[in-house]
Amino acid sequence: MFASYVGSGPYCYANSLAMVMGGEAPPPAVIEVLTGSPYGMQLIGGRLPLFDAFGWDPEIGVDAAIGLLGWECERADGGTAAAALDRLRRACQDGPVLAGPLELGLLSYQPGSGKAVGADHYVVVLKVGDDTVLVHDPQGYPYATLPVDAFAEAWRGDLIPYLERPFRMRHGFTRREQVGPEEALGRSLPTGLAWLAGRKDVDVPPGTLGQAEAAERTAELVEEGLDPEIRALWQAFAVRVGARRLNDLSACLSLLGLDAGAAVAAEQARIVGGLQGPLVSGDDVALAAGLRRLAPTYERLRGVLIADLGTPQV
Repeated sequence: MFASYVGSGPYCYANSLAMVMGGEAPPPAVIEVLTGSPYGMQLIGGRLPLFDAFGWDPEIGVDAAIGLLGWECERADGGTAAAALDRLRRACQDGPVLAGPLELGLLSYQPGSGKAVGADHYVVVLKVGDDTVLVHDPQGYPYATLPVDAFAEAWRGDLIPYLERPFRMRHGFTRREQVGPEEALGRSLPTGLAWLAGRKDVDVPPGTLGQAEAAERTAELVEEGLDPEIRALWQAFAVRVGARRLNDLSACLSLLGLDAGAAVAAEQARIVGGLQGPLVSGDDVALAAGLRRLAPTYERLRGVLIADLGTPQV
């Protein structure tokens, strides 16, 4: 049984994109699905398990969602902190700017901040003054401010592995084509199927596993003794966002009339969401068992979608 979910959750880039698109934005749940994130699981480098597609990262996803929705924007990065702040200041004069990925641990208005931990995050920048930066942070901080130098340090994103150049931002959002949510979701399905199949056109660190292999190996890591840092990341972030993504995927597939796929995605959402209790209580037997129940569902989802859509061409 599918039940819609509305509430808090770490949807930073989807919420940020919705903010910069304004009144023409679809719901963040649709944006998240358009990024491709729900279509799989990956064990990055054989060590870091995340509930997103093999080889996927938020930068790939953000660009995909923007294009599928018929939008375009300017993208800039690199250079010195001073030059990047000047770019950002000028861009803000024409409207809100999507900044990120940046280091969540260095955003000084967030409790417990002050140390870079490699946690990626996206915010909407509203204004850059002489001394402070004004942002809408979708983590729950509208109109938050922080010193310019502190923002630049977070924006550098030194510990974010998929960020090739610092100070990335997107601005000047314009609509080149009117594309509704349902049409955009339909257009995204071939790429979603390609993610489930294991795309060969993306770079991954050595030892990275995807889908069933990722789930099975992660179950083994749990049984061997899960790294405390991984456990903390899962407790605070990975399980929450993974379950929500899959639940939103189920809703979007149902919107398209793909009821068999929607049912599998809803089952995946329940399995992933059900990991949170054992994860926090330390019931690693139940945690490993849940991961093994999850493993075959990725190929099942791919199979039912192929039955409806045919083999994707990406």
